[in-house]
Amino acid sequence: MSTPLQIVECPRDAMQGIHTHIPTSLKIEYLNLLLKVGFHTLDFGSFVSPKAIPQLADTAEVLAGLDLSETPSKLLAIVANHRGAVDACAHPEITYLGYPFSISETFQQRNTRKSIAESAVLVDQIQSLCLQHNKQLVIYLSMAFGNPYGDPWNLEIVEKWVEEMAKKDIGIVALADTVGTADEESIRSLFSTVIPRFPDVTIGAHFHASPATRLEKLAAAYESGCRRFDTALMGYGGCPFAKDELVGNIATESLLAFCNERNIPFGLNEKAIPEAMAVAPKVFLG
Repeated sequence: MSTPLQIVECPRDAMQGIHTHIPTSLKIEYLNLLLKVGFHTLDFGSFVSPKAIPQLADTAEVLAGLDLSETPSKLLAIVANHRGAVDACAHPEITYLGYPFSISETFQQRNTRKSIAESAVLVDQIQSLCLQHNKQLVIYLSMAFGNPYGDPWNLEIVEKWVEEMAKKDIGIVALADTVGTADEESIRSLFSTVIPRFPDVTIGAHFHASPATRLEKLAAAYESGCRRFDTALMGYGGCPFAKDELVGNIATESLLAFCNERNIPFGLNEKAIPEAMAVAPKVFLG
């Protein structure tokens, strides 16, 4: 029996780089529309310093406005330190805590102001909190396909850190193409290596890509065994801590078109998508 597709919708990733404040009420409206679509997971917000990401300072307020009564979607919140993890664990509605663990020393410092070694210790602390509060930790291996800083990168480094996370009993690891540097060869090489080696870990793909490269990245990952994909409607997003030019997320509609073309079931309420897409420009373009 084939592994079902897990689609993770990432409005949080798309919102965080927007400098103009998005009204809390508009965020709630948009997220509730996404919940009607029925994604596997909704990456809805983050518990991080409001100084670092002021756009997401209202995450707890947004959470209080979400209607979870008729959705199969599970909620994921990003955390960047112990305090944020404690705050996230206080909300029973949240299933997943996501932590960005960079295999690039430069980016780990830029993103969380920690070294890789310090970040590894923090992963243990967050994992302990998750186990205490019935949450599941999702690790994003940032810069998994290379970095723009000249920091060391190769397949063995990525494989090493997936192994370290597996040893910590972390069940979901997403390989993050943080600045859109992945190509077909590196995607196939990474996924075809780590997925068979770590059968107890769900290996996901968090790609940033231009419209011209979306489908080839999706195809390379899917054909190499990946069944968990992070997307954002209309391809909005990008990491504001990586480099000046933001590279958007894989567009959700691109993944759905890819699935329909190949007769891959994805189990979403497609009738709910147009309404969400109609509101998306109000959220991201003002």
